[in-house]
Amino acid sequence: MVCQDYSEKLKPLIDREELAEMTGDLVRIPSYAGIKNQETEVARYIKSIFDREGIECRLDEVQDGRCNVTARMIGTGGGKTLLFNGHMDTVEPNGMEKAFEPEIRDGNLYGRGAADMKGPLAAMIGAMLALKRAGIQLKGDVIFTGVLDEEHNSIGTIDLIEKGIKADGAIVGEPTGLQVCTAHRGLEWYRFQFIGKTVHGGRQKEGINAIAKAVRFINALEEELIPKIYARKHPLLEEATLNYGVIHGGTQLSTVAGECNLYVDRRFLPGENYEEVEGEFREILHRLEREDKDFKCIMSVTEESAMKEGYVHKAMEISADHPLVQAVRQAVKSAVEQDAVMSFFPAWTDGGLLSNYAGIPTVVIGPGEIACCHSNDEHISIKSLEDGCLSYALAAVSFCGVNGEK
Repeated sequence: MVCQDYSEKLKPLIDREELAEMTGDLVRIPSYAGIKNQETEVARYIKSIFDREGIECRLDEVQDGRCNVTARMIGTGGGKTLLFNGHMDTVEPNGMEKAFEPEIRDGNLYGRGAADMKGPLAAMIGAMLALKRAGIQLKGDVIFTGVLDEEHNSIGTIDLIEKGIKADGAIVGEPTGLQVCTAHRGLEWYRFQFIGKTVHGGRQKEGINAIAKAVRFINALEEELIPKIYARKHPLLEEATLNYGVIHGGTQLSTVAGECNLYVDRRFLPGENYEEVEGEFREILHRLEREDKDFKCIMSVTEESAMKEGYVHKAMEISADHPLVQAVRQAVKSAVEQDAVMSFFPAWTDGGLLSNYAGIPTVVIGPGEIACCHSNDEHISIKSLEDGCLSYALAAVSFCGVNGEK
């Protein structure tokens, strides 16, 4: 196998301490919402690494001083192009002590973004450095894209798509524990704003209670829509989901609630059409409006979830038989010396954009565990960084092909 042949050549060129240092340096640079030019300092740091190694790299401003970073290793020709994609933004510190002071304890590096996903970024960068240092001449190109804004509206990857990014396959480096994730659900966050009429509680019959209208809607979802949603199955993702995440209504006990807001998380399967997902909600709302002249609800996508016009959080899926999946499986097996675990990713990723809007077959895989992401205990294993880096490098060897190899 190609991966086994090149594993021993690449292993000595992957430095665990260098990977930990890169990850720590990335963690030290805050890149959450509210920081001026949010991800740009991270992009500049990454560019400095590629510049030092003589790998072609550039920054591209996307919006308000915020930049993507793109590096490319040009192949000799005749091979497939592989895209490494990862986001440079993180969630807020959210009370995490020393969030930007990386610390290594018991073989783990702690800090905001260590797993999600500055560690996987470092592993991708390290893979390209190892390939360059080994002098391996790939037939196809390897492209690295560090993108902004994945935690919010994904304008970084959308910008790549609109500028014509092309590749035969993509690896999105979210923390999967190096499980090979070939699918994830689509996502939308909806706000249902129920409008009532506020009056004093002692004259409640003269008012319209928005909370009561929200209850009618929830009951209709429970009786009509949710059973249908959970009946939709997928061989890997299992089922679609609907969750009531937040509800706010009323102002005080002595007042009839004039407004109630319900926020719903809807995760849909690759086979579900986005317009139909939205239409199922609207169908119930329209029926309730016909039955009750006082029922009024405004449905919208939340600001946090709304993407640029023309884009939505679509589901992602790739066949287990696709050459990219086979290349990644072989790479992981050679890197960790055991069969790769096939799975799905429980959250949404920019892979949904790359696969649906750019037409690039995509796999989600990376070092680190999603369970600690966004938490005050966020960390990544240094050993997993090393394994992830070797896996990425071997995936490039297998997928892109090597000059002189058949």
